[in-house]
This record gives sequence, C-alpha cells and structure tokens, in this order.
Amino acid sequence: MCGRFVIAEPPDVYADYFGVDAVHTEALAPSYNVAPTDPVYAVAEHEGARRLGTFRWGLIPFWSKDRKAAARHINARVETAASKPAFKDSFERRRCLIPADGFYEWEVLGDDRPKLPHYIYRADRRPLAFAGLWASWRDPATDERVRTCTILTGRPAGVVTDLHDRMPVVLPEDAWAAWLDRDNRDVAELQAMVGSVAAPDLAEHAVSTLVNKVANNVPENVAPLPAEQVAELRAGGDDGRLDL
Repeated sequence: MCGRFVIAEPPDVYADYFGVDAVHTEALAPSYNVAPTDPVYAVAEHEGARRLGTFRWGLIPFWSKDRKAAARHINARVETAASKPAFKDSFERRRCLIPADGFYEWEVLGDDRPKLPHYIYRADRRPLAFAGLWASWRDPATDERVRTCTILTGRPAGVVTDLHDRMPVVLPEDAWAAWLDRDNRDVAELQAMVGSVAAPDLAEHAVSTLVNKVANNVPENVAPLPAEQVAELRAGGDDGRLDL
C-alpha cells in the first residue's frame, strides 16, 4: 500500500514535468508527510487539456452519503479497481496522475519492536507519476463539491520488494497520455497496462521514526539515518528518532 508520501516542490515544477496545459490550483505548502485526506496535486484531463489541480487524498465515490469513505479509499488495488463499486466509475472515466517526490514504507524488525521507515524515490530524483483515480462528490449537507483521488497499488519491484508486498503503480511517460485520455473506455486494456508497467529505477534509505507521526511534517523526515544507527536498530537498540 501507500500510506505516506512527499510533495515538496511548487506546482510549476510538476506542471512542467507532466506537460500540463493549465494549472488550476494555488501552491500547497511543501509536505514531507502527506497523510490520508490531505490535499495533494493531481494531473487530469478536461476537454482535451491536461490540467494540474488539487484533490483530497482518499476517494469518495459520487454516490457516498458522507465523507467517511475517504480514509478507507486512499489506495485501490490494480487487480480489482476496475470492478470494485467504489472505483469502477472512476477507473472507466476519471483517471489521473498523482505527482510525488517519494514515498515511505516500513521495514519489520521484530514482533515487539517499532518498524523502521524507509524513504523511496526515483534514483534520478525526478518526480514519480502515481497512477490514480479521481471522483467529484457533492456534500449533501453543504452542497460543497469535493474532488478526491486514490492511488493504485500493485506488486512491489526493486528496492521495495524487501519492505512491503505492495507499492504504488508508477507510470512511465509513454503511458501518461493513454491513462489520462477520458475518451479511452477500454477498461480491459487499461487494466492490463497499469498491471504490467515496469517501475523506474528506485533508490531508498532508512529514515527517522519522526515520520510515524503525522504532526511531524519536516524535511528531516527524508534525511538518511547513519548506517551505524540503522545497524543498531536492527540489532534491537535505539528508536531511530531525531531530536528537533
């Protein structure tokens, strides 16, 4: 799964990288600890133009009666998203790319010990393009229109393999146009595409357990832990925290 990630660049950086035609959002504050229901950037197509906007992370299906679904729908399994009631409509008609500088996964050290967080990112430090779905939901209590999104997850690859059995689906540039094309309703073809893409060359390093708390949204979250501290943690010492 993907439960925390990083969006630290201004929107113009992502707009340029994803070849966006228009930016329809104010800049979000840099976040080194994006958590469920937080605002995030996403690239979607509207009337043939590629747009960068702000969405809430955690998809609320258009038919939901309240916002409670959001926290349960931060991820959608690539194997079943096209048929699940919560995601089916979005998979067919509302697909997006969710920019990220990197994401976190946790290494299991033992039954009674805290997990060790790792920061995962492209080896060339370019943004990751998470395959995503979006929805537009109207709050029946306030009539507010809310745009939300979810991240597709699939099998792990590369450095993630030893950390978790799932990871975000990262789309290569040559798949972006087909994924965003709202006229493309070939669900079987789209599912095959996102289910078989090869992840880019990824790198990772262990980081402080600061990231375990959502309130800790600081650049230190992505700072590498010294090798000796990682070794001590794996041996059962130190808790991996930093003093701020």
